[in-house]
Amino acid sequence: MTETDIKLFHEYLTVELGLAQNTRTAYIKDLELFRAEVDKDLRLAKRLDIVAYLQTLKNKRFAASTIARRLAALKSFYRFMAAEGYIELDPAQVIEAGNKGTRLPRVLTIGEVEKLLAAPELSNAEGFRDRTMLEMLYATGMRVSELISLKVTDINLNMKYVLAFGKGSKERLIPLGSVAAGYLEKYLASVRPCLLHDGNKIEKSLFLTVYGNGMTRQRFWQIIKDYGSRAGIRKNLSPHTLRHSFATHLLDNGADLRSVQELLGHSDISTTQIYTHLTNNRLRKIYEKAHPRA
Repeated sequence: MTETDIKLFHEYLTVELGLAQNTRTAYIKDLELFRAEVDKDLRLAKRLDIVAYLQTLKNKRFAASTIARRLAALKSFYRFMAAEGYIELDPAQVIEAGNKGTRLPRVLTIGEVEKLLAAPELSNAEGFRDRTMLEMLYATGMRVSELISLKVTDINLNMKYVLAFGKGSKERLIPLGSVAAGYLEKYLASVRPCLLHDGNKIEKSLFLTVYGNGMTRQRFWQIIKDYGSRAGIRKNLSPHTLRHSFATHLLDNGADLRSVQELLGHSDISTTQIYTHLTNNRLRKIYEKAHPRA
């Protein structure tokens, strides 16, 4: 694991997963502790190295929550490294630390989503671009890496779909709602040309910065944080929050789990099932509030 690996992983934790600063710091420290224990480059670690490490922690009577967090750090790191093509196989993929409870993702209410989407100023090119990106993210549930990787040719406004390239270079077609399609059509026609500099006419990225280059994950993470603050949303926001909200709102309104799995691009439905905990919690609160014998 090089310093570059750490920097890229830290960016992934920040932008893709939306983890808090303390959690990000703990994950990086956990990686360093594992590297010290196995005494090898983390890119060369095998499944048996991780299993032996977890057993060592158990023998030293570390708390189950601590062991689970250290494994979570390793899982996140190796999932990232495999998805980005830095390693061929994820050595932590099938390892479990035992039951530690379910960590539920943060989601926005529909009202909060509407406030966030309405925050950008549409009278200038940057604001309209930002509104279009936010609409796209909420309409499709794409990962931020998928969103900023979009090329102009990945959009079909006539059929209203977008071709997204997910983890492991897997591609999927995602329907595009009429509202997002409307913003995207205007963005392509009159806003993107304003952002495309004369010296960079061959740029194929769909979403551009003011410098005429493709948008970065880090920049868009800052953009969504700024609009969240402007909209008065107190929750810790990241681009992934809109992905979580997309899935939860679909399930709340009757979508089946398999369809949501396909839209999110999850290879395993167990990953998608985390959102059923959120909808079950919501139903429980409604029941307790409304039923006379709750």
